[in-house]
Amino acid sequence: MSESHRGGLSRRTGLKIGGATVAGVALSNLLAACGIDSGGFNNSTQGSAGRVLESEVPLPEAFRSRLPIPPVLEPVHRDGTTDYFEVTQKVGQAAILEGLKTEVWGYNGILPGPTIVSRSGRRTVVTHRNELPVPVSVHLHGGKTAPEHDGYPTDLILSASGAGGHSGHGGTGVVGSKEYVYEMDQPAATLWYHDHRMDFTGPQVYRGLAGFHLIHDDTEDSLSLPSGERDIPLMILDRAFAADGSFLYPSVDPTLTSTPGVTDGYMSGVLGDCILVNGAAWPVLEVSDAKYRLRILNASNARRYRLRLDGGPRFVQIGSDQGLLSAPVEHDAIDIAQAERFDVIVDFSGHDVGDQITMVNENGSGGTAQVMRFVVARREADTSVVPDRLADLENLSEDDVSVEREFVFARGGAQAHGTTLWTVNGQPFSPDTIVAHPELGATEKWTIRAQNVEHPFHIHLAPFQVIGRDGNDDPGRYNQGWKDTVNLDTGGRAELLIRFDGYRGRYVFHCHNLEHEDMMMMANFEVV
Repeated sequence: MSESHRGGLSRRTGLKIGGATVAGVALSNLLAACGIDSGGFNNSTQGSAGRVLESEVPLPEAFRSRLPIPPVLEPVHRDGTTDYFEVTQKVGQAAILEGLKTEVWGYNGILPGPTIVSRSGRRTVVTHRNELPVPVSVHLHGGKTAPEHDGYPTDLILSASGAGGHSGHGGTGVVGSKEYVYEMDQPAATLWYHDHRMDFTGPQVYRGLAGFHLIHDDTEDSLSLPSGERDIPLMILDRAFAADGSFLYPSVDPTLTSTPGVTDGYMSGVLGDCILVNGAAWPVLEVSDAKYRLRILNASNARRYRLRLDGGPRFVQIGSDQGLLSAPVEHDAIDIAQAERFDVIVDFSGHDVGDQITMVNENGSGGTAQVMRFVVARREADTSVVPDRLADLENLSEDDVSVEREFVFARGGAQAHGTTLWTVNGQPFSPDTIVAHPELGATEKWTIRAQNVEHPFHIHLAPFQVIGRDGNDDPGRYNQGWKDTVNLDTGGRAELLIRFDGYRGRYVFHCHNLEHEDMMMMANFEVV
């Protein structure tokens, strides 16, 4: 890490990290158990870091199933300030493949989990009960959340049944259930919640632990955007399937109770050969000749997408990770990394009944080159609009920056048992190591560099604005507005202005390629 202090402080200090040791018994066990991805430093496939895992069962024919819409969760109780929800994490069964059932570890046993809807400024409390056979931790991705409710990797909910699974790394745990409190002191946005258990985030999200959390506010309500049945969340996933219909994932320990990690060849990332949208393989959505709001989330472990509407209109982006943009931005195609959200309007009014528009993935090959299909099925009136102006956004200024820091995401700088690790500034993750101490209310400039393969950078708590990429003073068309995740190509660089508002305490930032995160590409910062 390099750090420079502005304002009254002029000194520049540098910290060189190398030869770091691995923290935590679990990772040491993993590396002793298997030589992971030996020599696979530049393992990229279909525009993504990782290797394709091929299904052991015939995959469904594309565009034969209807797009499911995740159910909206109803509060169990409301009072003058707060909405209260309850979610049970449990095993369920999904009908994805013909003639086979797929076991899902899901929120309320479904994939995606139920959509939670909140109002900006009104508190949301979600009680999660864990009936799975392993510990879990719930992270509200994009949430401005107190540290004790943020889903820190070792802050766990242990199984209500007392089943196995380590808390690990000096972690803490409550048995059975935990109450997560979200103040919702943030604008309308498309957030999502997912598992964040130390060392096992990748396989547990892969088995189904992901769901939408939407926030609404008065600004959004005033814009006459498409709403109701024309406001549709789209969770895009890639998965592979075993011969019995279960999700195929190359875990060293398939029970996810002891040794973490993936088998040799998949340390760069796990790419599935089947594309799911809202849990269905290559689904179809019937639409009217009207405008639709699509909240697109890439919830894949390692796959990046370049989305385009084949035979259809352009995407009109109205929102990013952290909410509405100041003005719409049109795109012929969208590059979306893991955990990014694109809130877009698609206008089907120029199409005739019977027209088919396919969302394709220009990074894909074969089946992964297709995502889903829209079929214009009817004519209907449409009073929604796409305004020229959306939200009044504050633009952060470099004049307000107090500290500059630089972080390199790469494979290298630390080894264990002859295996080179994924690291941040050459250092593997340890819960005991804090790499930055930003002050509450401060704005800092962070430069993030990606080496070896592609890395999506994500930071908890603190939203940011991208002010430059790859040496250019231009954030790029895909990085408008407030973000919490940024897509970095191999050798890429992003310059970010980050505002540390809300809470003091310890949080993490990490690569959102979940195999990289599990294999130590994560670091702590503490707001002071």
